[in-house]
Amino acid sequence: MIEQDTIKLLRECDAGIKMGIASIEEVSDSVNSRSLQKFLENCRREHEKLQAEVRSLLASYCDEGKEADPLAKGMSWIKTNLKLGMDDSDKTIADLMTDGCNMGIKSLNRYLNQYKAASEEAKDIAKRLINLEEQLVIDIRPYL
Repeated sequence: MIEQDTIKLLRECDAGIKMGIASIEEVSDSVNSRSLQKFLENCRREHEKLQAEVRSLLASYCDEGKEADPLAKGMSWIKTNLKLGMDDSDKTIADLMTDGCNMGIKSLNRYLNQYKAASEEAKDIAKRLINLEEQLVIDIRPYL
């Protein structure tokens, strides 16, 4: 049970990290403020560090991870491009990123509750990912 929950939690972290990186990359070209760009770049780098940890742990379980849900990814892409098409301001970018982070935080907390038997190492990664998302929301509030 521990191994199953660990793998499932790590897969969800993997999918969430991929979604987060894709979202940051999606808006990066539209950012006007250097400071907002810096917050997003730092967050992406931290996501990539966590991704390396997740992939390493998943590989130790002979698991290839999980892609972000194609439907969620597609809906995110549509929402992002529609909103940026109407208003490509930093306010819109901060709004989009805040919504995405909040969805990620909610999902990851649900998975932490669902996969209670996961290893402490996997739980720690999920918690660090949640903290990373929460910090980005705080950092970009001035742009809302």
